[in-house]
Amino acid sequence: MLLAPIHHGLRGATVHILKKRWTTLFRNLSSCDGVPPTLVDAETIFALSSGHGKCGVAVVRISGPSSATALSSMAGLTRNLPIPRKALLRSITHPQSKEVLDRGLVLWFPAPHSFTGEDSVEFHIHGGPAVTAAVLQALGSVPGMRPAESGEFTRRAFQAGKLGLTEVEGLGDLIHAETEAQRRQALRQMSGELGRLYQNWSHKLKRCLAHVEAFIDFSEDELIEDGVLTRVNGMVHHLQAEMAQHLLDERRGERLRSGVQVVIAGATNAGKSSLLNTLCQRPAAIVSPIAGTTRDVVETALDIGGFPVLLSDTAGLRDSLDLVEREGVRRARERIEQADLTLVVVDCSHIPTEFQQAATFLQDYLRSVVLTQEQMQTVLPSDRFLLVLNKVDLLPDEHRQMLKQKFGCIPALPPVCVISCHTNEGLQHFLTTLHSRVKSLCGDPLSGAPTLTQARHRAHLQQCVAALDQYQRYRDFDLALAAEGIRLALTSLGRITGKVGPEEILDIIFKDFCIGK
Repeated sequence: MLLAPIHHGLRGATVHILKKRWTTLFRNLSSCDGVPPTLVDAETIFALSSGHGKCGVAVVRISGPSSATALSSMAGLTRNLPIPRKALLRSITHPQSKEVLDRGLVLWFPAPHSFTGEDSVEFHIHGGPAVTAAVLQALGSVPGMRPAESGEFTRRAFQAGKLGLTEVEGLGDLIHAETEAQRRQALRQMSGELGRLYQNWSHKLKRCLAHVEAFIDFSEDELIEDGVLTRVNGMVHHLQAEMAQHLLDERRGERLRSGVQVVIAGATNAGKSSLLNTLCQRPAAIVSPIAGTTRDVVETALDIGGFPVLLSDTAGLRDSLDLVEREGVRRARERIEQADLTLVVVDCSHIPTEFQQAATFLQDYLRSVVLTQEQMQTVLPSDRFLLVLNKVDLLPDEHRQMLKQKFGCIPALPPVCVISCHTNEGLQHFLTTLHSRVKSLCGDPLSGAPTLTQARHRAHLQQCVAALDQYQRYRDFDLALAAEGIRLALTSLGRITGKVGPEEILDIIFKDFCIGK
C-alpha cells in the first residue's frame, strides 16, 4: 500500500469531492482518438461475406437488432429461433412473396456471443450469382435493414470491445496476406499479442500517473509513503527503454507486411531484364541486345520462400544525352536509394581474369555505376547490396572457376553470386542467398517479441517516448508538467490500441491508495 492510512475523520463526502476532482483532471483522456464510440440504435446490416463469383457455398452475414426478424421471416421459423451456433438446414424464402430462393444452412448468434457483439445471423447458401443476388435483394426488403459498408462488421466488433485496434489491423492483414510469412505475422497480431504488449505498457503508465497525481494532491498531508516518486522514476525509465528498444526493429514487421523492396540495377546490357524474367518465370520485361532498352521501372510481386518481395527492374546506369534515358537513370538511382536490397548485376565478360584485378574492378563498378558519392560514405555495401555476376556461361572454364571459388566472401565487397540467366547455372545458389537476405530483412514472424507492423504504430510510439522525455525533464522541479508528459504518453498508446480512459486510473488510485477506506 503506497499511502499511509487515511485519518478516520475523512468523510465519504470528501472522498466524493476528491473523485470528482480527479475525474476533471483526467477528462482529456476520454477524448483520445483511440476511444471507440458506443453504438446507439444501430441499424441492422447485411452483406455477402464470402468472395464474389461462382463458388460452391456463399456466406451472407447479418448483424444488428433486426437479425432475429430476418431469420424468422426468411427461414420459416415462426415460433422458436434455432439453437445458438448450431447449423440448421432450412428453405430460404422471400419475406414478402414467400418464394423459395434456395435451400441452405442458417446459424443464429445471439448477442453478445457473436463476432460483432450484436445479434447476428449467417445464411450458408449456394454460391451462384443469381442465388446470392436474390437473397441479398430479399434482405433489403426487410424493414430496418441495409447493405453493410466496407469493413462495417469489423468496425462494430471493435466498437463492442470484441477486438482492439491492433487486432483489427491484424485481421485486415490476414485477409490480404499473400505469403506464408505474412499469414504468420498477421495471425500473431490478430491473436492480440501486440495489443497485450501495448496494454501492459499502458497499465504501467496509468499506475505511474495515478501515483504522481496522488503525490501532488496528498504529499503535504503526509499521506504518501516515502519513495513513491523514486519508484515512478524507475518505472518510467524502464518503460521508455523498452519502447525505444521496440522501435529499433529495423522496420522488419513493416517490410513483411508491405513487401521487401528489391531493385535490380547495373550497367546497360548486364542482363538485368533477363534476371527479372528468370525470377518471374515469365517475359515481364523486354530483353534486347540493344543497350538502353529498359527506360522505366518494371515492377512485379514475388513470393521468395514465403516472404513478399516487390522486385523492380531499372534502366541501365550510364551517362546519356537521350532525355528519356536520362529520366530512366534518375528513377533507377531513386529506387536504389529507397531499396531494402539492391541486386547489382555485372556482365562477367567484363571482369578481368586475374583475381586482384577482378576484385578492384568490382569495387570500382560499385562506386562508379551503382553508388553515389554520398552513399559510399554512409552505406556499407554488404548491408544492402548483392553482387550478381551474370553470363557466366560465356566464360572459359578457368575464368569461371576463379569467380566461383575466390569471390565467396571478400570483406570489401557485398556477397557474390555467379549465375547464367541463359542456362540457369548457379541460379539455385542465388535463390538461396536471396531468400536468406530477405528473411534477415523481415525476421522470423513467430519468434521473439511481436514487431511493429504499421507506420501508424511507429509514429504514436515515437510520440510516447518523446512525452516520457518531458516527464524526465520536469520531474525534479515541476511535477504537474511531468505528469502531463505521462498523460500524453498514455494518449499516444491509446491511439494505437483504442483503449484509454480516466475511470481506469481512478480505479487504480482508490485501490492502491486506499482513499476512503
